[in-house]
Amino acid sequence: LDSGWYILGKEVEQFEQEFAAYIGVNHAVGVGSGTEALHMALIASGVGAGDEVITTAHTAVATAAAIVLAGATPVFVDIESDYFTLDPNRVEEAITLKTKAIIPVHIYGHPVDMDPIIGIAKKHELKVIEDCAQAHGATYNGKRVGSIGDIGCFSFYPTKNLGAIGDGGMVITDIAELAEKARLLREYGWKKRFVSCVPGWNTRLDEIQAAILRVKLKQLDEDNARRQTVAERYGDGLASADLVLPEVRIGCSHVYHLFVVRSRGRDELKAFLRDKGISTNVHYPVPIHLQPSFSNLKSEILSRTEGVAKEIMSLPLYPEISESDVGYIINTINGFLC
Repeated sequence: LDSGWYILGKEVEQFEQEFAAYIGVNHAVGVGSGTEALHMALIASGVGAGDEVITTAHTAVATAAAIVLAGATPVFVDIESDYFTLDPNRVEEAITLKTKAIIPVHIYGHPVDMDPIIGIAKKHELKVIEDCAQAHGATYNGKRVGSIGDIGCFSFYPTKNLGAIGDGGMVITDIAELAEKARLLREYGWKKRFVSCVPGWNTRLDEIQAAILRVKLKQLDEDNARRQTVAERYGDGLASADLVLPEVRIGCSHVYHLFVVRSRGRDELKAFLRDKGISTNVHYPVPIHLQPSFSNLKSEILSRTEGVAKEIMSLPLYPEISESDVGYIINTINGFLC
């Protein structure tokens, strides 16, 4: 605040460098939100009107909203029900002559199975844009998510594993040309002030948010480790309950943005826990392809996506949750289900 410089200054520049180094890429561009990061990545990748982008319907609506903002059409494919992530075996059959990109979503903090998706993308000359909004610090075969595809997109919404005190986002890439396009798009297409080289818009990360995120980045791994410890305790404590607990793919680290269980009696359990003072949520109750604003889109039958939406429930999990609260939640659930 004392600097008097609030937009695109030294704090943003330093955070971009530090976040790029943390993920393991060469370029990072701070933007206004995670949705705008995806929007910008699509435009920088040449996606536009008449194009199709393959993604999942089991995600926040922001993923599909960004595709629509770019003028393209989302094409939804089903998920792997064990991990809730995009099923690589369903991707290739969804590719058409209009397909330009794939957006795998590392949902809940768990990585998508990226190797086969990268292979399919290379075969068909498609861009891979990773939606990492819920997976800051997660790894897939030793690489942090966001560094595997052509572009990675992050959100710094306050509830994220790395959260600001407002909106914020980041585009990261190893491809210098894509980074340069993103920087131009971020601020009216300016290479120098007041001269627009390409059509762009305003989606800038604030200096205050960058300053806060620089501090919080230093403790991200510690916070993620705490999330993993809580998740392990849930797993041990609820092993005998009539629940389907989260699984972790071999070669991956899960950073548990959310701890999502499945229950055939989800609504009854949720109501019981609410009465006991335990707040839960459903991420996400209505798959995107069934939402009114996307009902005009054609879609294959997404039986797994629709099935899990009826059973999933997110239990309380955040770095600051106390041991006693975790114990109370475990005992309460077991008292209802066991």
